Amino acid sequence: MKIYQTNEIKNIALLGSKGSGKTTLAEAMLYECGVIKRRGTIDGKNTVSDYFPVEKEYGYSVFSTVFYAEFLGKKLNVIDCPGADDFVGNAITALNVTDTGVILIDAQYGVEVGTQNIFRTTASLKKPVIFAMNQLDGEKADYDNVIEQMREIFGSKVVPIQYPINAGPGFNAMIDVLLMKKYSWGPDGGVPTIEDIPADQMERAQEMHQQLVEAAAENDETLMEKFFDQGHLTEDEMREGIRKGLIDRSIFPVFCVSALKDMGVRRMMEFLGNVVPFVNDMPAPVDTAGETVKPDSNGPLSIFMFKTTVEPHIGEVSYFKVMSGTLKAGADLENVTRGGKERLAQIYCVCGQIKTPVDAICAGDIGAAVKLKDARTGNTLDEKGCEIAFDFIKFPAPKYQRAIRPVTESDSEKLSAILTRMHEEDPTWQVEQSKELKQTILSGQGEFHLRTLKWRVENNDKLPIIFEEPKIPYRETITKASRADYRHKKQSGGAGQFGEVHLIIEPYTEGMPAPDTYRFGNQEFKMNVRDTQEIPLDWGGKLVVHNCIVGGAIDARFIPAIVKGLMDRMEQGPLTGSYARDVRVCIYDGKMHPVDSNEISFRLAGRNAFSEAFRNANPKILEPVYDVDVMVPADVMGDVMSDLQGRRAIIMGMSSENGFEKISAKVPLKEMSSYSTALSSITGGRSSFTMKFASYELVPGDVQEKLLKEYAEKNTEE
Repeated sequence: MKIYQTNEIKNIALLGSKGSGKTTLAEAMLYECGVIKRRGTIDGKNTVSDYFPVEKEYGYSVFSTVFYAEFLGKKLNVIDCPGADDFVGNAITALNVTDTGVILIDAQYGVEVGTQNIFRTTASLKKPVIFAMNQLDGEKADYDNVIEQMREIFGSKVVPIQYPINAGPGFNAMIDVLLMKKYSWGPDGGVPTIEDIPADQMERAQEMHQQLVEAAAENDETLMEKFFDQGHLTEDEMREGIRKGLIDRSIFPVFCVSALKDMGVRRMMEFLGNVVPFVNDMPAPVDTAGETVKPDSNGPLSIFMFKTTVEPHIGEVSYFKVMSGTLKAGADLENVTRGGKERLAQIYCVCGQIKTPVDAICAGDIGAAVKLKDARTGNTLDEKGCEIAFDFIKFPAPKYQRAIRPVTESDSEKLSAILTRMHEEDPTWQVEQSKELKQTILSGQGEFHLRTLKWRVENNDKLPIIFEEPKIPYRETITKASRADYRHKKQSGGAGQFGEVHLIIEPYTEGMPAPDTYRFGNQEFKMNVRDTQEIPLDWGGKLVVHNCIVGGAIDARFIPAIVKGLMDRMEQGPLTGSYARDVRVCIYDGKMHPVDSNEISFRLAGRNAFSEAFRNANPKILEPVYDVDVMVPADVMGDVMSDLQGRRAIIMGMSSENGFEKISAKVPLKEMSSYSTALSSITGGRSSFTMKFASYELVPGDVQEKLLKEYAEKNTEE
């Protein structure tokens, strides 16, 4: 295989909502480039992209698939990304290592929420975008309506390159307003017949051609002047203007295709080969030191590992992009992220399952290596003496959680190793061993996402597992001041134990003044603060301890032991065993024994005095509340609102955004357990949401009573 130089390489991400036809389009692209002799189908389970067992089982893409095509003397690297929102991590990764996004739009359903989400990602990464309107042969295909919708959402930068003559089941022809030709196909698609534009289409074609010329000319002053002087541009001049417009996102061309029938695919491929920017046309990426790293084949060698998979009959495959320099087979590189060295004995260009060995891969190109020793997704590997490192992929926060455990407890270590491996394959699968909840918490983008992992663990690794509702990380706090004292006294043969602690507790808020005087009943307690400890808690909030001991009632050396006793109870609150937070404690009196007092005595006395005071301080349970933004079509907004209100949501606001309604709400985490599934059911999969931790808030009285009852019953059983 030819070694392609940086100025001959184009990297493209194939994007779109679930069901928009990306995998089918990928098959047609590979067929048109001669990479495959026969197009596979999803039903036939024989496509280049969906080759993992779970993908064949469910009939949808789970992983992004890397493939390449040699076309018009260039190398096109394409990453076909899953369409479901649950697997958005793959699309985000692909966009970070490619230079152009091809976004499929279903001509029957138009712009969907998932389409908007991925477009926002392209905007944040400043990537060029080309739209391909697919399924123009569908029963409900409506080209004109979808174009109008696209312009409402994405703006006037949406400029058609083509339009269909007869969208719908009879689709077999379109007008290309860049080349000003008519393309038509037979019933089986394939090679088109190219003709002059018929008279009945000429007026519309010329109007759209003029719009395209103006859009192209806007991106280059020289072209703009020529356009004003002559009123037209040559085909090459238009291509140059469009290419510049793509780079600065001032034009979003729209192509027409039927991927299933292979209509319009080759024409779009020609545009990708002739017009889309090369790797070295795009702004250079920035490393962790803030320096730009140009894709120079003669520069220092640095590669970025962007994807890891465990593939059938091969094992672990590591995908990389050569960021700088030229990688040669047998290279010894240093892992600047983790430390250690890696030898890439063999390197490959990849087309789905097919790995083609190559001698070298130049800057900007994408390749793979197998069975590396310690390289992981997100690592940078450099040649000796090179200090470049990358960390530019940012994944979305998880939306769905389940506690996970093996059916057989002895398989816990095996499950842990499997989950670690799966996180490497898809970093949006996150695993946490929660000391607080005493559960292994698996987080992902949705129920669909986690169900896929479960299928793989049980079918590929033959390990039965159980998903359970995760416990909620409640917090406990107090709402009024309280006083208590406790004497710990223990005598048994020899030295005994003695410690007595008197303390006052109250709710803590940031910036509150130092304690002065407290009154409980007819008694008044004046505080003389000698020392203060502010202890930030790992789980949020603070414990503030004032040493107000006077007259040496308790020796200063025992104060740390008392604080340890307080922390014992902060780590296991008396109401439900949850972490406590935001408490201020004044230790103002006590007693000690010249022989029997020791650290353990005062630790136990402090712990028990705190427990008693806490129970008398009108304790409350706090629950985590999240900011939730839901994007919904207008026709189901009422149903979504009703569902949210049934989840104890507080609606914070509503607005319209690019053709969708946005609902902003604060919702308790307890009520979000299965929200992704419910939202998908209510809206037919046409909505999406994001959630972000906001604060801890008091639970309603009825909820607190229920939690206290459940905790009491659990302790009784134990």
